[in-house]
Parts: sequence; C-alpha cells; structure tokens
Amino acid sequence: MEKIKTIILKEWAEVFRNRLVIFTVAFLPLIMTALPLGILYSMRGSGAATGLDSSMTPEVMKAVCTGGLTGMACFQAYLVSEFMMLFMLVPVAIPSTIAAYSIVGEKTTRSLEPLLATPITTLELLVGKCLAAAIPAIVATYAAFGLFAAGSWIIVDNPLLTAAFLAPRWLIAIFLVGPLLAILAVSFAMMVSSRVSDPRSAEQISMMLILPIMGGFLGQMAGLFVLSTAIISTVAGVMVLLDALMIYLAARVFQRESILTRWK
Repeated sequence: MEKIKTIILKEWAEVFRNRLVIFTVAFLPLIMTALPLGILYSMRGSGAATGLDSSMTPEVMKAVCTGGLTGMACFQAYLVSEFMMLFMLVPVAIPSTIAAYSIVGEKTTRSLEPLLATPITTLELLVGKCLAAAIPAIVATYAAFGLFAAGSWIIVDNPLLTAAFLAPRWLIAIFLVGPLLAILAVSFAMMVSSRVSDPRSAEQISMMLILPIMGGFLGQMAGLFVLSTAIISTVAGVMVLLDALMIYLAARVFQRESILTRWK
C-alpha cells in the first residue's frame, strides 16, 4: 500500500500542474451544478403556481414527478432532472484527462523509464495510477451533487420538489453509476495512453466516452426515454461488467517491457 500511495501522490503532483486538468477538476463540476440551479432560480416562486393542471401533465413528466408533485412543481422537477444527467460527465471527463496523461505524459518527460526500473510491480503501478485519476473524479462528483442539493434546498420553497431531486434513481446514478463510470474512463484512458505517443492524442481519444452520455442526454431531452430507477439500476449492472472487461484489457495492453522499446 505504501508504494501505491507514493504513486498516487506522485501522479497528483505532476498532473495538477496541467492547466487542462485543473480546469476540468475545478470548473467542470461547478458548471454542471450551475445549470440546474440556474433553472431553479429562474423559476423560483412558481412551484405553487397553477399554470399547469395536474390532469394535463404529460405522462413523460408523471414518470419523474413522484411524491405528490403536480402542476408547475412537476414541470420544474422534470426540467431539472433532464439536466442532472450532465453530472455523469464529471466522473468521465476528469479521470480521462488525468489518466490519459499518466503514461504517455511520463514518456514525453522521460520519467517513465526510471519508474519502470523500480521494484514496483505492474499491478501496484496500475492501481496507483488508476486511483490517482478516479479519486478526484469521484470526490468532485459527490461534491457537485452535494452543492446542488444544498443550493436547491435554499432556492426551492417546496419540500416535495426538493425531495424529488434526491429520488432513488439519482442517488443510484450519482453514488453508484458515477464511480463505475470513473473506473471505466480510467481503464479506457490507461489503455489509450499505453498505446499512443502524444499526450494530446491520448486526451482526445479518451474523451470519446463522453459521446454516449451526451447521446443519452439529448435522447432524454427529446423525450425518447425517461431515466427511471429500473433503467439506472440496469445501467449500473452493465457498467460492472464493462468495468471488469476494461480493467482486464488495460492490464493486458500495458506491457512495461514493450512500452520502453516501442516508443521512440
């Protein structure tokens, strides 16, 4: 564990000198939190309005308006829930940026050879680098959601509406799917970083995992589906299998001897 801790601290000391990493870790969670809070703030005081009759509430809204929400409050819950999926970008973007730089970045700075020459095992090295990328992402995701929960409690005067933002589907998404996404992003980025020879290419390719999330966000906005508790739970189960597969592939791709001889 001491070697893994050393790798983590070493990674953080190096990658957080990268301005892109600092921006991703510090500002991306704030942006994703500001969007739904901005919507709530712009619609504050309308939760008790009767502009939307409960009998005319679309079925797609009723699917997310649990706990007795009706009318305008139901519309607010539905609209904010659409943007809450953007929280899933945080555990993907942050570790992708950090992990993509972790191996190829060390090669370009000529610090990889001395590291691989140490008595640390490949498993310890990969675990240390993975944790160094995943921990900031998970902490940032939890912090962003906690900030949103606190902000919505301050802005909204309807306790039923506030409770809707803490529905089981979102708790599962944030506290279970979020870490699973971070592990997937780290494994994929490590695999890419082991193969390419340019940090920018590694970061760009690793960011491809954002595309399915954006596709889900746009599909949800278009009304093609609603992220129910059952769907989120199913996604979590699939993510466990994908994580196991990606971890296996990342370990297979990372070959310390060939990395040193293949790159020029």
